[in-house]
Amino acid sequence: MKLAIASLLVGSAAAFAPSAPVGVRSSALNMAETATEPAKTYAKLPASIKPGVVTGQALVDLLDDAKARGYAIPGVNIVGTNSINACMEAAMKYGGPIMVTFSKGGGQFIAGKAVSNENDQASIAGTIAGAKHVHEVAKLYGVPVVVHTDHCQKAWLPWIDGLLAASEEHFAKTGEPLFSSHMLDLSEEPLEENIAICKSYLEKFAKVGILLEFELGVTGGEEDGVDNSDVDSSRLYTQPEEVFYAYEQLSQVPGGAFTCAASFGNVHGVYAPGNVDLQPIILYNSQKYIQEKIGSADDKPMKFVFHGGSGSSVEDIQYAIGAGVIKMNIDTDTQWAFWDGLRAYEAKYHDYLQGQIGNPEGPEKPNKKYYDPRMSLRAGEEAMAARLIKAAEDLKCVNVLN
Repeated sequence: MKLAIASLLVGSAAAFAPSAPVGVRSSALNMAETATEPAKTYAKLPASIKPGVVTGQALVDLLDDAKARGYAIPGVNIVGTNSINACMEAAMKYGGPIMVTFSKGGGQFIAGKAVSNENDQASIAGTIAGAKHVHEVAKLYGVPVVVHTDHCQKAWLPWIDGLLAASEEHFAKTGEPLFSSHMLDLSEEPLEENIAICKSYLEKFAKVGILLEFELGVTGGEEDGVDNSDVDSSRLYTQPEEVFYAYEQLSQVPGGAFTCAASFGNVHGVYAPGNVDLQPIILYNSQKYIQEKIGSADDKPMKFVFHGGSGSSVEDIQYAIGAGVIKMNIDTDTQWAFWDGLRAYEAKYHDYLQGQIGNPEGPEKPNKKYYDPRMSLRAGEEAMAARLIKAAEDLKCVNVLN
């Protein structure tokens, strides 16, 4: 039985292997491969991974490397170019990859809260604009950057449809999608419906080299319009059987690449110690269950992502990485860091920010260089980048390039 299931899954699961079969590669995950072996850009990473936006087979190779070497990539929610740039600045300093993550609300904010979001038009336009910004400047930072989108529930799928259309257009012109990956959070739906919808989208994603992140179970708390603060606690813990069902179904998509946001007590937001009961052992049990089902030599066949990580102990984070977590979402802590940078700037220059003219140096001294928005926003960027460097240390993502 094990051999039969393994034979069923081998073609599609190979999309996650460092050297996938020709049939899988030809699907768009490796469209740009040449007959000669490409020169390596980073000493410690596969040759497919270059500075700038990483998609398709290069993204699969990057996540494979993270799983094999035991580090996780920070996946950071952003709200504009200031937070995007802070992410890439941090990655440049800690010497590792970064995932820039757009939420539906973040995309709307980039487009402008004053414009109508009828039919998700602002969320779609703003997210696309943000992604294009990353594509234009990412190479300047010299690090691999993953352009990702966060939680998309069933009612929000038109948002993803709009972004997919933009990626298809970009792919037709460049051979690469605009977005590296999308997350579909259909955890409120029955398991079979959740995975069926994910599978239908993965079939579309695979054609242009986009990776799917899907959610099983529910991440508690509240984030960006998704409120699970009152959810039944039993739904915070995914079962190994559910993870295997998803793995088996999604592995049937030719050239499909996916990661799993399995719930193991995760909660969005930050809480006092002891208020969140994380059980990362669930991830280990799920890996073992899948391995036994398919008869695989790989003891971590599934790539997991960690949502709701703010406030988690370093011990829990690194224990989860050992179970195959290759990315952790970060939002609450970086929001605070950005604000704290602004607050500290105002406190330092308070007496220079009370009027356009007049400060402690004299009643006729101008203050323009202090209230120039770039000054306070830069302070926010620096504080956010510093917090992300600490996160990268916790995730063992420091100096993983060279």
